[in-house]
Amino acid sequence: MSGIADSYARLADAFLARVLATPDDRWNAGSPCRGWTARDVVAHVVNGHRGILAAIHGTPPVPAHGVGVAPMSDAPTVEPGADLAAAFTACRDDLLAVLRDPALAGRPLPGSPLGPIPVEQAVSVIGSLELLGHTWDLARATGGDETLDPVAVARTHQVLIPHHEALLATGAFDVSIPTPPHADPQTAFLRFTGRHA
Repeated sequence: MSGIADSYARLADAFLARVLATPDDRWNAGSPCRGWTARDVVAHVVNGHRGILAAIHGTPPVPAHGVGVAPMSDAPTVEPGADLAAAFTACRDDLLAVLRDPALAGRPLPGSPLGPIPVEQAVSVIGSLELLGHTWDLARATGGDETLDPVAVARTHQVLIPHHEALLATGAFDVSIPTPPHADPQTAFLRFTGRHA
């Protein structure tokens, strides 16, 4: 497996762990994402994965496991009794299969806010941003473990800096919040993405 696939797998597994740890009575809890509940955060991550996979394969995304389809930056509808863990697991496995296939991983990703970069590079930058940010959002909403992978946080923060304006224009995150002196790397990363850590 490539280094990018390994890194993606670790971040995806950390996100899935927060999904599985969410108590049933916390799915409607408000999240740091304006107007979204914990359930919406997970549905959004599933929806984003489906959008990337659809762009790679040239096929439209379809609802599954009780999670609908929406524009990439939105949170789709979630049916009562939806299996959010199964929905994310399916997307994770499909994206890992892409990253393990050199032909697919190296294919330019159409519609990327970073331009026509290879799929694996888009996953490394945008995928890491999404998984790290929304892992924290979900944990904050549900009282879960907010600790993020420090190596991934530091790497992703540095890689994002040149792309800040392009990603900000897509609504991927809010305007950065000033970071206090001597803030830890996780706080600096989250505030860079507009989160009140």
